[in-house]
Amino acid sequence: MMIVMKPTATEAEIDAVIDRIETLGATAHPIFGTELTVIGAVGDRAHVEHLDLDGAPGVDRVVPILKPYKLASAELRQGEPSIFNIGGSRIGGGHFALMAGPCTVETREQTLDTADVVKAAGATFLRGGAYKPRTSPYGFNGLGQEGLRLLAEAKERTGLPVITECLDVRDLPAVLEVADVLQIGARNMQNYGLLTEIGRCGHPVMIKRGLSATLDELLMAAEYVLKEGNPTVILCERGIRTFETAYRFTLDLSAIPVLQELSHLPVVVDPSHAAGRRALVEPLSLAAAAAGADGIIVEVHPEPEHALCDGPQQLRADEFADYASRVVRAAALAGNAIQASVGV
Repeated sequence: MMIVMKPTATEAEIDAVIDRIETLGATAHPIFGTELTVIGAVGDRAHVEHLDLDGAPGVDRVVPILKPYKLASAELRQGEPSIFNIGGSRIGGGHFALMAGPCTVETREQTLDTADVVKAAGATFLRGGAYKPRTSPYGFNGLGQEGLRLLAEAKERTGLPVITECLDVRDLPAVLEVADVLQIGARNMQNYGLLTEIGRCGHPVMIKRGLSATLDELLMAAEYVLKEGNPTVILCERGIRTFETAYRFTLDLSAIPVLQELSHLPVVVDPSHAAGRRALVEPLSLAAAAAGADGIIVEVHPEPEHALCDGPQQLRADEFADYASRVVRAAALAGNAIQASVGV
C-alpha cells in the first residue's frame, strides 16, 4: 500500500500515519520528496488492508501497489527515478555512472596503475574483486583481505568510491570497511540470507541478475534488501544463459527499459561478463548506454594476457580512455550525462 501525503501535510500528520501503520504490525517506509511525502506500508495483507487511512489528516490518497515487489516498484515513487549520491558520485535520474577496474585485484602495481588510468579517463567508480566466485574450485579465488587493503589504498589515492563483491556474511564486516557499494554477484542473487544481512547494514548495494533469472526475480531480490530499510539498491543486467554459444552470455538489452518501467531503481549493465570477449565489450557498452542504462560496469587490466581471472574479456588499460569517451557520447544520446570525477 502507498499512502500519498498532501503537500501541506505537517510533520505531526506524517508521524501519525507512520504510527498507525506500525501499530497494526506493518512496516512504514517513508520517502520524503521535494514536494510530496509518500509512505509505503509493507506487511501481511491482513495488516495492510485495515489501515483505514483514507481521509485521515494530511493524507491525499491511498494507492494499492499490485506488484509483489512493493518497495522496488515504480509506483512507490510515482514514476520518479531514484538518484543516489555515493561517495560523491551520482547514479540514476540522468546521472550516468562509469564503473571500471580490474576483474580481480592481483598486485599492488596492477591495482594502483589501473585505478589511475580509469580515474584519468573519467570513471566515477573503481571496481575490483577481492573475493572471486569461480566455477572451478581450483581457479584463483582472490586475495581476500589483502585485496581489500589494496582497494582501500587505490581509493585513498584516486578518491574514487569502490564497488567490490561480498560472497559471504562472514566477510561482510571486512568488506564494509572498504566498499562504498557492495556487489552481489549473479550466483548470489537468490542468496536471501546474504541479501537480508546486507539490507540490515544499510550500505549501498548492486545486485546482478542471475544467470537464468527473470526480471521479476531480480526485483524480488532487491526487495529483500529494501524491506530491511536499505533504500540504496542498484540493479545490474549482466547477460543471461540462452541456447546461443557464440558468446559467453546473451546480454538482454530489453531489460534496461523494462526495468526502468517497472522500478525506480537505477539500472547498470555489465558488458564484460555478457561478452566474454574483449572485441564485443565496446559494442555492447555503446548499445547499453544508448538504450538508456544508468551506468556501465566494465573490466580493465594493464596486461589482460597475464590476468589471473577473465583476461580475454578485460579491456586494455591503454585503450580505456578512448573507450570511455565513446561510451559517454552514447549515453548522451539517451539524455544521460556523466559527472566529473570526484576529487582526491
